[in-house]
Amino acid sequence: MHSIPKQLSRGTLAKRSGVNSETVRYYEKISLLPEPVRSAGGHRVYREDDLQRLCFIRRCREMGFSLEEIRGLLSLVDRQQVSCKRVKSIADEHLRDIRTKISDLKKMEKTLRTLSASCSGEDVPECPIIESLQIN
Repeated sequence: MHSIPKQLSRGTLAKRSGVNSETVRYYEKISLLPEPVRSAGGHRVYREDDLQRLCFIRRCREMGFSLEEIRGLLSLVDRQQVSCKRVKSIADEHLRDIRTKISDLKKMEKTLRTLSASCSGEDVPECPIIESLQIN
């Protein structure tokens, strides 16, 4: 006996995946999610596979992967060409990007801390923060 695949509405898919309904629509538009089948009444009908894919995309986004990086990972999955070596390469490149961003953020924090410390905070027209930002 075959089990009938569970069908989900967009709202149910969104709720179960933790993704906004409009985000589901956007992911369809940019082809991260496949075009869903339509019911006899013309409503979009999603499957458990769509839910798994959407959860994968959400987790990737939580890890800061770009949509193009996610597209690359999904392409490996879709073509059944998952290779730990390829996935590790994508993850390592993303990790390098994250470390660079962290370094840049630490520099910005230090600069802003210094600028803020140089400001009296008084209600006067001279502001060292503005003056510093206006320097060419």
